[in-house]
Amino acid sequence: MMRLTRAPSLMLGQHWVNLLEQAGIPSRLTGVHLHAVAGEIPVDQCGPDLWIENPEHKEVALRIIDSGQSADDAGRPHWHCSHCDEWLEPQFSDCWQCGQPRPAALG
Repeated sequence: MMRLTRAPSLMLGQHWVNLLEQAGIPSRLTGVHLHAVAGEIPVDQCGPDLWIENPEHKEVALRIIDSGQSADDAGRPHWHCSHCDEWLEPQFSDCWQCGQPRPAALG
């Protein structure tokens, strides 16, 4: 295992784990409960750490988390739900408001 970086938040750290998983890079977060002791230990030490299993994946993993999105979502437009009139980000395959699936034409 190799520590790749410290995530600024648990939500972003888990997002990075999900992106790496989609790319076939085994990873995990540690220190996910440290936010509870912020103030008792320095705040900059309270974020979760992102670890990867293979050090050989370091460069690819860093590129993935730096891009902030999966390759499938790159270049996709936001989409509009015709059922409830909600605008959604490209990563959503269903409307979070009403559950309608994204139109097939938008992929």
